[in-house]
Amino acid sequence: MKILVINCGSSSLKYQLIDSEAEDVLAVGLCERIGIDGRLVHTPNGGEKRVFETPLPDHEAAVQAVLSALTNGEYGVIDSLSQIDAVGHRVVHGGERFTSSVVIDDAVIAAIRECNDLAPLHNPANLIGIDACRKLMPGVLMAAVFDTAFHQTMPKKAYTYALPYEYYDKYKLRRYGFHGTSHRYVSERAAAIAGLNYKDSRIIVCHLGNGASVCAVLNGNSVDTSMGLTPLEGLVMGTRSGDIDPAILEFIAKKEGKTLEEIMNLLNKKSGVYGLSGVSSDFRDLEAAAGEGNVRAKEATEVFVYRVAKYIGAYAAVMNGVDAIAFTAGLGENDKKIRAQICSYLGYLGVELDGSRNDVRAKETLICTDTSKVKVLVVPTNEELAIARDTAALVGQH
Repeated sequence: MKILVINCGSSSLKYQLIDSEAEDVLAVGLCERIGIDGRLVHTPNGGEKRVFETPLPDHEAAVQAVLSALTNGEYGVIDSLSQIDAVGHRVVHGGERFTSSVVIDDAVIAAIRECNDLAPLHNPANLIGIDACRKLMPGVLMAAVFDTAFHQTMPKKAYTYALPYEYYDKYKLRRYGFHGTSHRYVSERAAAIAGLNYKDSRIIVCHLGNGASVCAVLNGNSVDTSMGLTPLEGLVMGTRSGDIDPAILEFIAKKEGKTLEEIMNLLNKKSGVYGLSGVSSDFRDLEAAAGEGNVRAKEATEVFVYRVAKYIGAYAAVMNGVDAIAFTAGLGENDKKIRAQICSYLGYLGVELDGSRNDVRAKETLICTDTSKVKVLVVPTNEELAIARDTAALVGQH
């Protein structure tokens, strides 16, 4: 069964075509600068990357360009669109309505649209991608796989904000959490690699990239996660502030004469390690700058590491212990120094990192000693495969 996985942003569209039975990626690509001028980057499995400067006035044109690339006689990977059995769409916010992936119909689209206020930068773009695919591929099953669904198992005490209750009643203001597809995939793989029973385990997943979050997975269920109503809460990130005293918003607004919109832009796009360092949101740049004696770059990394370690400690408390800690996403998978610095805080848990095992990039492996009381792992995330699996399962049920 061939599943097309679509991740649609406001001006970009990522895609993979996956053979769900062999779990092979047949082609991967990216449409970018949609609505500006347009570029398609397409790489068939075993073939060379192709870059096309092509007009992409809207997302429908982008989807059409993807379908044309996939069926192209020279660099395509299928003979016709009839070979695509289903399309799995990443949808960022499903609110409280969706606890699992679903087949898309008009009612589902309406429910996703009702969540637009909770994810104004993402859900409308996701819906545009869904609409474009439905127009160009009528009759093909479409599935929605939600970033928030995995976290719907959180208990109320974990997702409730201490605000007047009317705001939950009226607007469903609560912790939702994100990166759920990644946390689910990585926690399942971590249990398998560590030899744990997933349904009887305590796993902490550290999804560390430009956007970053930590999740406590108890017996296969998310019971807490660091991101909240939006992806702004929680860890210090590339450009996001993470947790701060809410009174800071008023303080800066009064001192600097900034609007609420300007403050939110500052917290989302100008803060994090970028704001602290004044150098970059990329940890490779921070490491290079720190090596040249840039104190702020060094301190920004220390702040990030400290916050991750604090959340790991909090989630070990929530689950009354931890059996495994998994590092994933760009930074978690590839930066051995960051992993080592985080683990240096975790001796009280019985964590023992093995330096030689930790000298690894983007490979499923244990990086702890054989005597470590907690299994520590690197598990490359694969959200596209998780989306394809869910979509294939829905095809089987439909």
